[in-house]
Amino acid sequence: MRVLALSSSLTTLPSSSSETSKPPILCNFIITHNNIANCAKKSLTLALSGALSFGLLFSSPCSIALESPTIQSPSSSSSELCREDERVAKAETRPEVVTNEGIVEEAWEIVNESFIDTGRHRWSPQTWLQKKEDILNTSIPTRSKAHDIIRRMLASLGDPYTRFLSPEEFSKMARYDMSGIGLNLREVLEDDGDLKLKVIGLLLDGPAHSAGVRQGDEVLAVNGVDVGGKSAFEVSSLLQGPNETFVTIKVKHGNCGPIQSIEVQRQLVARTPVLYRLEQIDNGTTSVGYMRLKEFNALARKDLVTAMKRLQDMGASYFVLDLRDNLGGLVQAGIEIAKLFLNEGKTIIYTTGRDSQYQNTIVADAAPLITAPVIVLVNNKTASASEIVASSLHDNCRAVLVGERTYGKGLIQSVFELSDGSGVVVTVGKYVTPNHRDINGNGIEPDYRNFPAWGDVKQHLSKCGTRL
Repeated sequence: MRVLALSSSLTTLPSSSSETSKPPILCNFIITHNNIANCAKKSLTLALSGALSFGLLFSSPCSIALESPTIQSPSSSSSELCREDERVAKAETRPEVVTNEGIVEEAWEIVNESFIDTGRHRWSPQTWLQKKEDILNTSIPTRSKAHDIIRRMLASLGDPYTRFLSPEEFSKMARYDMSGIGLNLREVLEDDGDLKLKVIGLLLDGPAHSAGVRQGDEVLAVNGVDVGGKSAFEVSSLLQGPNETFVTIKVKHGNCGPIQSIEVQRQLVARTPVLYRLEQIDNGTTSVGYMRLKEFNALARKDLVTAMKRLQDMGASYFVLDLRDNLGGLVQAGIEIAKLFLNEGKTIIYTTGRDSQYQNTIVADAAPLITAPVIVLVNNKTASASEIVASSLHDNCRAVLVGERTYGKGLIQSVFELSDGSGVVVTVGKYVTPNHRDINGNGIEPDYRNFPAWGDVKQHLSKCGTRL
């Protein structure tokens, strides 16, 4: 199964007559393609630990290295390894004839192995097996008929997020670019145990591809900064910048090729999602740092860190994080932002699913940036990544929640590419808060409806802390 990995949930809130409809939000997706049986299971862990990743241009890393300008000749053993890798890659990419029945069975198998019923109780192994037998006993004369069967088959699950993607829809989704230069990255664990940051998706004729970056390249540095130890998400943030400015990427071509520094011109405008200001209360004797986070994009963590540091320098002794009307975005951004407030080792979120690969505990891995009391403002359009941040700060006694019950979107979807270029989006897991509460369909109840006094906030957090 070719894994294009992507992370999203495509939540659409109900629209009302008094407001314009909002676009779907990206939350936690993984894009996969049916070739290697275990890729779907591995993709979730990779998506949670890295950035959105899409295989937009595929070829053998080592064959690319051999086409690149040679700076340093690889050793004979490395060359042999490259040739072997190339032979394997060519064997894996050999085109296959896919029948209409085969496409339907691919989609059926994905659901059978990965789907998690989130409460409607329409799915069971027995009924799903019977559905396969019923479908494959009928004639499927055309590809259009096969796609219609898959649509009906997925609709029978009663899950609004599990659905079919036409080849055109899948192609549009796979072109998503969070770096601003037409590439996507993933942390790849090598056989020797080393964790390397590699290019796993390239936009054909995009800025990075045109400049000489190739599929399978290992990223070593960005603008002279060594990226060793950094996550794919962090490095993608470094790559972003104002439109038409340049970024220099140091890459190693393939597993065995030369090292090269490449200058790439950015072609997207990176917009900050953070607004902040310092407010004075108690007749000017107390300073409060107010931070509004509009969405969780690749700049969210970096810009929030800047805001927090500046507000601290300006004398803020309390903080307000406003997540109202924040429908979510990149889940990894939410996880990284939660870490800014939590002590090392504290749980941020749990993920659960049918398969053990989807059962993870995500924890903070460093000391917090601030330790001052925090109020998080929420409402009924605080969703997905916003709910991860709000619940993690609340359950770890780092913040009180003020406002309305949150939306309640805590599902994990994977996007699997089928052999004919179409795809299926399947719910494979869900998020559970540090206090083991199911977010999906329930939302998070605030501690206060109206803005409390800071003395009450400190007292509330103190009592909460004694119960941990």
